[in-house]
Amino acid sequence: MTLESMFSLSGKKALIAGASRGIGLAIAQATAAAGARTILAARSMDKLEAEARALREAGYQAETASLDVTDNDSIAAVAEAHPDVDILVVVAGTNIRKRFEQYTPEEYQHVMQTNLHGPALLTQRVGAKIIERGQGGKIVLIGSLASLLGIPYISIYSMTKSALAGLTRTLAVEWAPHDIQINCIAPGFILTDLNRKMWEAPEMHQWLAGVQANPRLGTPEDIAGLSVFLSSPAANYMTGQVIASDGGYTASARWPLKA
Repeated sequence: MTLESMFSLSGKKALIAGASRGIGLAIAQATAAAGARTILAARSMDKLEAEARALREAGYQAETASLDVTDNDSIAAVAEAHPDVDILVVVAGTNIRKRFEQYTPEEYQHVMQTNLHGPALLTQRVGAKIIERGQGGKIVLIGSLASLLGIPYISIYSMTKSALAGLTRTLAVEWAPHDIQINCIAPGFILTDLNRKMWEAPEMHQWLAGVQANPRLGTPEDIAGLSVFLSSPAANYMTGQVIASDGGYTASARWPLKA
């Protein structure tokens, strides 16, 4: 196997759920650039069509699919329309920041459905199709630092992302006989539309510089390369892992003293 073929996704079909912006879009762009026939799936069809068109104009294979992870019928329809998926990447997610005791039942259900129930159902439906085809496959779930650490004021979000980490480990064992590798990326502090307002405060950047080995915010592109790796033959022996891509935050204990 050459180095090029090791990381190539040529001949594969990839479904990227949550591909209209941020991390999902960056992953879709990198997946297409790696050679996969890439299906960009989300609710925002106008945005998806524009991004898919740009990818085709760049010489890549890109299509779109309407997908609402809060709608079980929408999930089932996408799985049925694309029974030949080799790679599934599930990025869709949302967050509501507040104290745990202040969440309403409606907010709880919304975050749970968007971040956990919908992604789990999509993984189940697409995974079943991969098993039926018998040719193996790759699944990448997007978790969070909250899959690994306790972070205040995002308790419901943390519950969903911790559950995705558990699902990753369990399915890695359950689906290994079908040559399916499933891993979870735990992004660190990545600047996206979901958190852009929070990072407008200068004190947030001062705090980050004091606690993280690499003191900058991450970008969606910082996550895209890892997703391509986990989708490629280079990761054939890696499964069941929750991998932090976080500038060293989970490995760091920044120390004010100098040697």
